Parts: sequence; structure tokens; C-alpha cells
Amino acid sequence: MNSVGYVGSCAARDPTQRRFLDALDARGLYRPIAEARRAQEAEAEGTNDAVPYYEGILADEPDALVRSFVAGKPVLDDPLAGRVEGTRELRSFVAEQAAWLRERDAVVENVALTRAPSRTVEEVVLNLLADDGSGRVELPVAVVADRNPDRTVKVVRVYHSTWPLTGEHRVRLPLLPADPNLHAEGAPGEYQRALAEGDLAGIVATFEPDGYAREPSGAAFLRRGTEALYELYGHIFANSGGIPLEHCTLADDGVRCAIEYNCVRWGDTEIPPQAGVAVYERGGSGLLAAARIYDDVDPHPSRTPPSARGKNFPERRNAEVQHSPLQTTQDRQRRRKMRAAR
Repeated sequence: MNSVGYVGSCAARDPTQRRFLDALDARGLYRPIAEARRAQEAEAEGTNDAVPYYEGILADEPDALVRSFVAGKPVLDDPLAGRVEGTRELRSFVAEQAAWLRERDAVVENVALTRAPSRTVEEVVLNLLADDGSGRVELPVAVVADRNPDRTVKVVRVYHSTWPLTGEHRVRLPLLPADPNLHAEGAPGEYQRALAEGDLAGIVATFEPDGYAREPSGAAFLRRGTEALYELYGHIFANSGGIPLEHCTLADDGVRCAIEYNCVRWGDTEIPPQAGVAVYERGGSGLLAAARIYDDVDPHPSRTPPSARGKNFPERRNAEVQHSPLQTTQDRQRRRKMRAAR
């Protein structure tokens, strides 16, 4: 066992990874992972969090969901529905979501739950029937809940890409302001530095040898191992530079670090600020076992998204075209038929 609690041969590691681990030890930037996991499990046993997000939706008990919010005043932001605010609006949203999930024979796969004193981040993968009848698709989803000390919910923010559903990106402008005082520790922090600078060797060195990065579109876009990660991030950095993120919130339980962010630049290209969240899971060495990204960032948006309405978006649910993925696909199919008939 080496000095950071990793069982195995240090000599087998990439020299860049070895130097990074030594730097972490010297600076004392992370707690031993085994200790953090034990603390997390103990906290979970004594914590009475609300039921998982999709379990709550499919339970057909909207009143229970309403009661989980502060003073029964729900606020939720969804990539497709936009901002949902108020008891009546939440009940309607839950009914629509439950019907949509059942139509697609949805299976919910739990991935991870990150707990921090004022925030939880739930990760799942929805396995759904495809609208075009081609089989099933995977949709990774992250659900961020801001909480009070009594664990009641202040607001929920849902993140996922629309690409697996529609084959198109849906640009989503910021939900939160940037907080320049946020700084991730250890491997997640070094990952952020390397991402912003376009440091290919540096970002790959933050992963364990069998670590993986999963893009927002699911398992088909998962890259595992050093060689695959070099290929992935080499492609990401191909636009003459890195990807600086504006960090908005940070939840770190010692094992996983979840960061909500605004993406504002892709290499040397400025883009409309776009919202997302990523979860960085540490392995036994302190390096990253996984990086899972949840956003719909489009580095080449063709137009300013319709949700660009300033800091507050109370009108989004009604003012934007808020179709379900099924409606969006059907509309596209109708347009194709109309074009073919001309």
C-alpha cells in the first residue's frame, strides 16, 4: 500500500500520475477515500432524505413531493419543461412526466448519490423505448436538490442532454450565477485546471489507469483507460485550447465532487453561457475513477437560444415551445414527410 492508500505497484503508474499523487500528498489536499466512504455510509444511515426523484414521480403521489419542499412551495427546473413553480404547476408536471415515462416503459438505474450538508446530487440512467421504434435508448440524468438543515428541499434542478432523445442539442442558458470563491480539492480541482488550460497530459493524469469519462449521451460515449482518454480529450481540446467553466455550486462528500457550472468558451470560441453539472468520483488512490457529465452544451450553436431572457425565467414554461421528446420527434417526422411530398 502506498502513501495514499492505493494497493498496487507505484512503478506501474504513468510518471505524470505519480508526480500528481506526490503533489497531493505534499499539500494534504484530500482525505483518505476509505475514511470518506465510511463517513458517507454513516451519514446515510442517519439521514432521512426524500425519496429518489423518479421514484417519487412514478409513485403517483404528487402531494408527497409538494410536502418535501419548503413550506410546500416547489421550484423545479427541467431541461424540457423549463421552470416549474408552484403547487399546481408541480402536480401537472409530475403527471405529464409519469405518463411520458410509462409510455416509454422507463427503467431507472441508480448510479450514485452525492450528499453534502446543503445539497444532494442524484445520478440515474433512464432506459427508455426509442420514439422511432429502433429499440431502447439510455438517458443519463442528474438531479440536484438544494436543501435546508432539516432536509426539506428549496429547489430542484434536473440536468440531461436531449441528444439521445431527439438527435439535437437544446441549448440551456445559466440557471445559477458563477461563484468565483468555489475551488474543488484534489483530483477534481486539478481536472478543472487542466480542462480550462487545455492540458491534455494533465487532465488524463487525474484519472486512475482504468478510470473513465462519460459524455452526456450515455454509455455509447464512455471512454475508459489512458489511451481512450487521450483520444477523447485530444478531440475536445482540438479547437485551439481548453474549456473554462464558471463554477456555480460545489458538493463534495469526500468520494464524489459534483460541480454545477456554466460553460462559456470552447477552445478559442466564445459560446453563449450554457448550464451543466458534472460529478467526479474518486477511486481508492484519490485519482478519478470516473467523470460523468450532464449538459447539452453545443460548441457551435446556430442561434441565440430562446431561453435567453436575463437572470429570471418565470415565463419559460409557457413562452418557449415546451414539447415532450415524443412530440419533438413526431414534429420532425411530419416535417420530413412534408418536404418529401413537395
